[in-house]
Amino acid sequence: MTIRTLWLLIVMITAVSPLKAAAIFPDTLQLPDRWLQPAPTSEPEKKWYERINLRGYAQVRYNRLLETNSKLGCEQCDKSWGENGGFFIRRIRLIFSGQITKNISFYIQPDFASSAASDKLHFGQIRDAYFDIGLDSLNEFRLRIGQSKVPYGFENMQSSQNRLPLDRHDALNSAVANERDLGLFFYWAPKEKRELFSDLVSSGLKGSGDYGVFAFGAYNGQTANSPEMNNSPHIVTRFSYPMKVGRQIIEPGIQAYTGNYTMPRSNVSAEAKAPSELRFKDERVAGTFVMYPKPFGIQTEYTFGRGPEYNKVTDSIETQSLQGGYIQLMYQIRGKKHIAFPFVRYQYYDGGKKHERDARSYTVRDLEIGIEWQPVKYFELVAMYVISNRRYEDAALPENHQVGNLLRLQAQVNF
Repeated sequence: MTIRTLWLLIVMITAVSPLKAAAIFPDTLQLPDRWLQPAPTSEPEKKWYERINLRGYAQVRYNRLLETNSKLGCEQCDKSWGENGGFFIRRIRLIFSGQITKNISFYIQPDFASSAASDKLHFGQIRDAYFDIGLDSLNEFRLRIGQSKVPYGFENMQSSQNRLPLDRHDALNSAVANERDLGLFFYWAPKEKRELFSDLVSSGLKGSGDYGVFAFGAYNGQTANSPEMNNSPHIVTRFSYPMKVGRQIIEPGIQAYTGNYTMPRSNVSAEAKAPSELRFKDERVAGTFVMYPKPFGIQTEYTFGRGPEYNKVTDSIETQSLQGGYIQLMYQIRGKKHIAFPFVRYQYYDGGKKHERDARSYTVRDLEIGIEWQPVKYFELVAMYVISNRRYEDAALPENHQVGNLLRLQAQVNF
């Protein structure tokens, strides 16, 4: 038996490394160079807390330039509209997110500029607090548990960090205050669609984010940071399918929800009549069509449904029909360093707002003309001229029709 054969037997039988075996017979063996290289050392796996990401943004506004009617306001849109409004911090968001394991992630977003009322500003409040559980190796099937956006409407899903107009339109946004509620949601989207959802945001095309091609869920129905009040959850479903058509990308969608909404007694005036249990049917369906700005884009949504609304004829809060929507035209202008998005939006809404006092009755016809300018990725400036025609009435103001124009400005910092 040769020494080389003996050496090979030592390696196989004892599992000694070639380098150690070579040390036994240093003068008799000549090993290939690749055997003499030290084994590559893999980097230690990161702990979950080392995979936490932090980002955020802040928005500061001023709404009083070229104002023609100081009594014109929009409680849901921006509490600094109109009389006594001034410089206003609209949002200060910090977003903590991370991939705990391959199939478990979390997302927490507090806002430090929440406004309880027009004279109570800058409260800290949770906006999102949820975790996702992937049900397969690619996380194409997911469960989302916690407080998050209710999958109803494209603009509702779209982050205010990405949206062009300063506020969401009244029609679909009146369905869910702050767009969020506490519940359990199922999302499905194939890998290529999840990648497309992500690209539509990261490339600056004003995408809505990844809320699945198909969504289905149950939630309290009392809006974010509010307890359940009637022991019956709302049920929601949504289908939204982005696709490439030539050089363009379009995304049609449809969504619906149903449930019962209980008005907090503190939101009902003593003068207003209402059912003793303050419980109302709350259900809607809506259609969406988006053509992303490459460079020209269109975004439109329309909803029908029914819900609580103040009726000044009977001086009571009743379940009534509602409808409304918007159409938005936009254009992307890219320079060497700067990006600009001129846009125009017309919106209409006829119905109640269940989360406002007495389920305030609205008729809205607004035209908004604006431009978003991004000199660098970390800073945006929006100027938007509003031509507004709003009727909003409750028991305290049963006759309230305001018409006016104003120029609105917003500075946004992204970090």
